[in-house]
Amino acid sequence: MKKSYIEQILELLVNEYGYRQWQSRNDPISELIQTILSQNTSDVNSRRAFLSLISTFPDWQSIARARIQNISATIRNGGLADIKAKYIKQALEYIYKKRGNPELEFLRQLSLEEARDWLIKIPGVGIKTASCVLLFSLNKPALPVDTHVFRVAKKLNLINSKVSVDQAHRLLEQMVADSDIFNFHVTLIEHGRKICKAQRPHCHDCVLQQICPSYL
Repeated sequence: MKKSYIEQILELLVNEYGYRQWQSRNDPISELIQTILSQNTSDVNSRRAFLSLISTFPDWQSIARARIQNISATIRNGGLADIKAKYIKQALEYIYKKRGNPELEFLRQLSLEEARDWLIKIPGVGIKTASCVLLFSLNKPALPVDTHVFRVAKKLNLINSKVSVDQAHRLLEQMVADSDIFNFHVTLIEHGRKICKAQRPHCHDCVLQQICPSYL
């Protein structure tokens, strides 16, 4: 049987970058906070900010009760500290209000859409952040769309120029088999960083040359 376009893309990318076995990066709360910290900064800086945060405060409840200025001071090296401190505090307060304790494991029992809808109701949490929590912590078939995934998907004509980033999450999820979503996400990001760059893409070194509409 002829392979679908998505299957061809994934096969070529996995051959180039390797197959990735899913494993939980963090518990859901930690993943949520770290994803908030990762916005508009490098992975190195967001990780430093996260480690500073959890080493300064004894638990999530202490952070929820802390002043925004005190939270901000601990995550300064992550960039946009005041804004992120506000989101972190609001998120933890919301979870405490709804659940009574700092846990999101209950999301495991919900469907993908139910779990994502619950997370999106948290102040400051959008579809990308929610999808990161669901994919990386709970192994649900959510496909986070960052700038790399969005750019490469458009180059491959998987989505058109009229599709927004938020719309792209669900559109791409419908195209990719649940079991392939993790590898599709991580290999598209790696390809976007190394080859399909926003400025000066290395098209002549691209493993997708033979099927990419933009190259052809």
